[in-house]
Amino acid sequence: MALKKISDCEWELEKGYQKGMLVPGRIFANKTILRDIEDGALRQCANVASIPGILKYSIAMPDIHYGYGFPIGGVAAFDSDTGVISPGGVGFDINCGVRLLKTNLSIDDIKPNIKELIDNIFQNVPSGVGKKGKIRLSITELEDVFYRGAEWAADNEYGWKKDLDNIEENGRMLNSDPNKVSDFAKKRGAPQLGTLGSGNHFLEIQQVDKIFDKDLANAYGILDEGQVTVMIHTGSRGCGHQICSDYLNEMERAAKKYGIKIPDRQLACAPAKSIEAQNYYDAMKCGVNYGFANRQAITHWTRESFENVLHEDSESLDMQTIYEVAHNIAKLEEHVVDGTKKQVYVHRKGATRAFGPHTTGIPKKYQDYGQPVIIPGDMGSASYLLAGTEKAMKTTFGSTCHGAGRKISRAAAKRKFRGDAVIKAMAKQGIYVRATNKTMIAEEAHGAYKDVNEVVRSAVESGISKVVAKLTPVGVTKG
Repeated sequence: MALKKISDCEWELEKGYQKGMLVPGRIFANKTILRDIEDGALRQCANVASIPGILKYSIAMPDIHYGYGFPIGGVAAFDSDTGVISPGGVGFDINCGVRLLKTNLSIDDIKPNIKELIDNIFQNVPSGVGKKGKIRLSITELEDVFYRGAEWAADNEYGWKKDLDNIEENGRMLNSDPNKVSDFAKKRGAPQLGTLGSGNHFLEIQQVDKIFDKDLANAYGILDEGQVTVMIHTGSRGCGHQICSDYLNEMERAAKKYGIKIPDRQLACAPAKSIEAQNYYDAMKCGVNYGFANRQAITHWTRESFENVLHEDSESLDMQTIYEVAHNIAKLEEHVVDGTKKQVYVHRKGATRAFGPHTTGIPKKYQDYGQPVIIPGDMGSASYLLAGTEKAMKTTFGSTCHGAGRKISRAAAKRKFRGDAVIKAMAKQGIYVRATNKTMIAEEAHGAYKDVNEVVRSAVESGISKVVAKLTPVGVTKG
């Protein structure tokens, strides 16, 4: 592994590592995590470094693993004039993301009700491969979702309008264009709004296990250890997947048309100002807005489930949205590059925006503290609440990791683990699990993932995040 040590948690993949690299790779990982990074993921990091217009580095977060073209856990920023836009830098699950809700409940308040709460949520929030939701949308209504995102959901009484204040982009990317979305993508999206899906998506009831920074925690609404939180992790479902699939074919043709040389066809891209790139970008924003609306609807039914079981309204339970972040997204942002402010297209694929204090784009109430950053772990470990930092703004285009990151493939996990055994092991930890099938549980077993504690430690010790609180699961529902 040809890595130059920058610090204990920062490494450089030098330009000479692979022919054609325009910039170095920059890997944020401690030695423990470094051992778990596949050579294939490093090659993908190097491949991204060869794309025209890339700025500073091809960045790999501590949860990096092999993906489609771009590594998952990868960040790349491209000059808005001379760079490109690439669907592979966003991924198939456009706006896969996480919302964190707080409550005023303690774990002792809900211990007797965990199974009933999870069972109620499992029935109330549709989940599973291809699962249809409870919302029936016409194509006209779906296009309104594409335009308005979470705002559409709130206006239709799915969740609260004040939720919008605490969502990245306020739950709506502007200037989306439903005309750029195929009929097939619309057909896939129309029946799935308000569904959890499958894979690594989940809805989890948690308790605050440890508070590391009291001031930051209190600013975000985390007041005490033992406090109950809820985490919702899902994306844009079949709609986002189809948008990506549709445009990958177009981008392959565009790359040839514009003479863009790439080491891997999965890196297909087009000049940022080209019609092909802008068409994808406008369609991607539709998928982004669908993802925001999806989590907003799920939030509504989650609150409803708490009301059903605890017989108390969700307002009195203080089930406020702390924040919601997107993991798979490309956005036009302003960043300082070589001392000059530039407009750049930041691609975050399996990475979280982590804007520091006093940065445009984060809620007013968080300006003095930095953006809340939500890092989901695997089912059997922990999740974390972090804060964005000034160093992240300077070194990673305001980005950090997005989760634990897989250590072995889903196929390998199915060979290694049994769903029944995983459920029993989690029960011994005091975690109650509901899922549509046990194969999915095996794929998402704790042992299939990197150690989230080490992933977070790498992000914190490198300075691109601050640790606020550790959250541990007590109940999980999965597709």
